[in-house]
Amino acid sequence: MNFAPTCRSRVPAARIATAISLAGAPFVAHAHVKWFAPYIVEAPPQQIMETLTDRWFWIGVGLVLVFFLAARAIERTRLGMGILAGFDKVSGPLWARGDDFMRFVIAAFFVAIFAVGGVYLTPDLKSPYEWVSWVQLLIAALVFSRKTMPLAAAGIIGLWLMALTQYELFHLLDYLALGVGVAAYLVLAASSNPEWNRWRFVVLRWGVAIALMWSSLEKFAYPDWFYPLVEEKPFLTFGMPRDVFIPMAGVAEFTMGFGLLWTALIRRSSAAALFVIFNMAVYPFGRLDLVGHALIMAVIVIIFADPTPQVRFALRRTLAAIPVTLVATMAVFAMSYWGLHRVLYGADGRSGVAATNNAPADLRATHTPDPERPHGAAPAASAGGHGAPMAPKSADPDKAFVLGMIEHHRSGIEMAQIQLRDGKDAQQRKLAQEIITTQQREIDEMTAWLKRNGG
Repeated sequence: MNFAPTCRSRVPAARIATAISLAGAPFVAHAHVKWFAPYIVEAPPQQIMETLTDRWFWIGVGLVLVFFLAARAIERTRLGMGILAGFDKVSGPLWARGDDFMRFVIAAFFVAIFAVGGVYLTPDLKSPYEWVSWVQLLIAALVFSRKTMPLAAAGIIGLWLMALTQYELFHLLDYLALGVGVAAYLVLAASSNPEWNRWRFVVLRWGVAIALMWSSLEKFAYPDWFYPLVEEKPFLTFGMPRDVFIPMAGVAEFTMGFGLLWTALIRRSSAAALFVIFNMAVYPFGRLDLVGHALIMAVIVIIFADPTPQVRFALRRTLAAIPVTLVATMAVFAMSYWGLHRVLYGADGRSGVAATNNAPADLRATHTPDPERPHGAAPAASAGGHGAPMAPKSADPDKAFVLGMIEHHRSGIEMAQIQLRDGKDAQQRKLAQEIITTQQREIDEMTAWLKRNGG
């Protein structure tokens, strides 16, 4: 992710330590910034060395390691056992009905996105197909019977595959990790085989952990995607400069996901912190954020409630193994992220497997593509300008105006995408991102108006 630092202002160490010790409290507000600011997936990511030479990245890693090492050391003491006993007292009733809780939340989630309408698995994955919403309602109904839970699981995977026909693989991988985790839970929870059934919460934990660790890498490969949001809502950074906050937020997101795979105190503390953080994101971003994060938040609650001292497939090692394992995990994920992007899009971000199978380089889809135009279809205007005014497509003057403005905005977005991909001037790149954000929002509003008025 493009972490080209633009400022290196000093920040009081106490404030940074507080933010990281709270698991990077503001990070989740940006973890899914793609919901609020379209971006170009095919753009070449910033070189990994830019992150590895960023002192704030290493300060974040160091502070988190201190937290992990302290938690692991305390875990073995009477204090640690007392903390875990307190967790058990709070979450015991929920854990006793963990399966009921998960099935209710899964059903409620699919009812919620059915109500949102026009999406696949999250509010940012738009769908042009009305029947998709009815499939979501069917999945919600199938969750409540053990006999039909595997069908619900198949429906979840089917929706992801449908999204794959419209969106590219690379930016659907974090959704895949969580989707597979939830689907596998439904299959295993429905199984009458005790050996299978006992793994149901394990797959949930790994699905969330992988999704968090993978999505966190966006902050290191493409930090400029997050700039407009940070500037629009500066309170999210706790007063930190954006080039301090963004790498530390990425570290917090990755390491808390990593923490879900560790021993009891680290695992449950990480889950508790993540739950607080996700809830903090609801106020600035609204109910849509709550809907989109409902599944991951439910799984985090179950991870916190799990009283098992040493869960299956957790990383169980000595104190000295914590930094080694964390660095190794970061290396594996980074090599996978940058390596897969290079395979799919080439070194310059405009060639490779995916690029040769899609549209010309100047027409790559953003993360919120137009669902009414197939992926890779030609735009209404050329890269050289907005193009000629669109002819009315309706006898109704209001609809004709809205249809024309939608096409006009799409042309502006396409020009801005080219600037973000190829431009170097920071001021113009900022303007391009603002154009994309504003005009995409207006397109969504006009499209909703058309739906309400039979357009």
